[in-house]
Amino acid sequence: MENSDLDSQKLLSLLCHGACLFSATIVSVGIPIFILFTTEDSVVKANAREALNFQITIFIAAFIASLLIFVVIGLFILPIIVLVSIILPIMAMVKVLEQPGQPYRYPLTLRLI
Repeated sequence: MENSDLDSQKLLSLLCHGACLFSATIVSVGIPIFILFTTEDSVVKANAREALNFQITIFIAAFIASLLIFVVIGLFILPIIVLVSIILPIMAMVKVLEQPGQPYRYPLTLRLI
């Protein structure tokens, strides 16, 4: 693969996973969706899909935890979800830089897309 292609692959993959750090905004899903539909690179598309799946999983988990706040257990789960939504995208960005030819897979993520 040409060096400029590798650089653009890294950049677009980083954008997909980095957008996850803007959780609860349209940016967190908007950037990966835009990249998914505009790129031809299969690795970048896989990273965009994975970032979207991660965001969907985080939204579902946060919704369930917010409902469980009324049962007190949500008070303990919600901070864990916040930490996971920050730490895992950073880990994904590091892995994308280390292994640009392989899409990153988030652990414990629903694969809906």
